[in-house]
Amino acid sequence: MAAGFWSTDAMGAPLIQYLFAGLTSGAIYALAGLGFSLIYNASSVINFAQGEFIMIGGMTAASLVAAGIPLPLAALAAVAVTVVVGMALEKLAIEPARDAGVVSVVIITIGASIFLRGVAQLVWDKDFHSLPSFSGDIPLHVGGAVLMPQSLWVLGVSMAVIAWLWWFFTRTLFGKAMLAASANRLAAQLVGIAVKRVLLAAFALSALLGAVGGVVVTPITFTNTDAGIMLGLKGFAAAVLGGLGSGPGAIAGGLLVGLAEALAAGYLSSAYKDAIAFVIILSVLVLRPQGLFGCRGSDRV
Repeated sequence: MAAGFWSTDAMGAPLIQYLFAGLTSGAIYALAGLGFSLIYNASSVINFAQGEFIMIGGMTAASLVAAGIPLPLAALAAVAVTVVVGMALEKLAIEPARDAGVVSVVIITIGASIFLRGVAQLVWDKDFHSLPSFSGDIPLHVGGAVLMPQSLWVLGVSMAVIAWLWWFFTRTLFGKAMLAASANRLAAQLVGIAVKRVLLAAFALSALLGAVGGVVVTPITFTNTDAGIMLGLKGFAAAVLGGLGSGPGAIAGGLLVGLAEALAAGYLSSAYKDAIAFVIILSVLVLRPQGLFGCRGSDRV
């Protein structure tokens, strides 16, 4: 069973139950996939610390609420803390290695992931932490299925963040500058765009996406310092499925990964739930390396 996303027995739940579960988890994977795509477009590398952004957001919010901070303030503070961590990662680890090869920078992000996880264990502990549901735990009954209110928060907040990103990149000058830099780094520099600021902003936005995902999903799944590992890998699967660097692809990929995971857990076995993301990654790399929305022959692979 895809734990936490529905409350009825997996084998007796109707198809719509699995669809609700898949869309809820898929929304989180979509946010993580968008984080991967943002940094990939800005630097041509894959940031394997994306999952730790999700973990830090959830853990920070949970610890602040446990300390007596109101949930809305705790959520905002958690997002702010995670954004600072993302910007620090770029300034202290990625920027000094800007002349290194892509593989070297990818290895740096893997090291950063391990480092952040270790620091989190020192700051907090290895236990699971929770957040209260945003609007109670009274289930909603839809078409014979049971839907928890927090699932609606996950979907609604994810849609709001995605809409805000669309507005930022299409309606603001700096957002358009980021798109220009991702399309042609040298041309962007020649017209006066500060490419270093673009990369810093990409890490900040990526951390923001991770933190938001961590905050909204923690009331459902709980969180601990290792929670970012699988969420990050599934977000990567979403980005690969949709096509690395494609925003719409990351969203579609996240939803598809979530649905495939929920249906496999419901109709096959919960033992296969976490394996689905890896099967998808391998299948895409073999059958369609550019993903659903990627461009064939991209030199960024």
